[in-house]
Amino acid sequence: MSVNLWTSTEHALDYLGRADSIPHRVEGESTLVEFIPPTAKRILDLGTGDGRLLARVKLHHPDATAMAIDFSPAMLEAARRRFVDDPSVTVVAHNLEYPLPDLGSFDAVVSSFAIHHLIHERKRALYAEIYARLAPEGVFCNLEHVASATPALREEFLHRIGCTIETEDPSNKLLDIETQLGWLREIGFSDVDCHWKWRELALLTSRRT
Repeated sequence: MSVNLWTSTEHALDYLGRADSIPHRVEGESTLVEFIPPTAKRILDLGTGDGRLLARVKLHHPDATAMAIDFSPAMLEAARRRFVDDPSVTVVAHNLEYPLPDLGSFDAVVSSFAIHHLIHERKRALYAEIYARLAPEGVFCNLEHVASATPALREEFLHRIGCTIETEDPSNKLLDIETQLGWLREIGFSDVDCHWKWRELALLTSRRT
């Protein structure tokens, strides 16, 4: 049975309370921003949470319009508060377990620690939907929680973030990097690569040519 605790306000607020303490997170976010084209005019953020990543992206692309998607009521409320004075950002309620709505095309699609909550079949389907919604030369940048190569490495990662196998979020459905990079290539993306990694945190980027 697939578990997803993110409908719980308590679970979402607990995450927001410790989001800044995730080791090396800022490094991954900063690297992600490097891959968004300077000419990007329309940006989609999948699983925006409180809008943390999108706010960083907007600092570098202040003239771009953006759409932020999430399904958690607590996250949506936090994102709307963050962007209340920015009319260029639209916050949309949508559960990524279901196909993306018709939102038009985008020059960049970004995501941060969200897609790993989906079952693997849905991950791959979502990647194809992202490809279909990217404009030519558009980029997909996914800062993601991925599976460790071995159980020992998994335990080391959990220790580093103050967690154990017993206390790990049961919503996580982790998948190795190689499989995901292979999917992106099969779908038609080019320049597919992992450009940053710290243990189970990784930045996967790709482009629609």
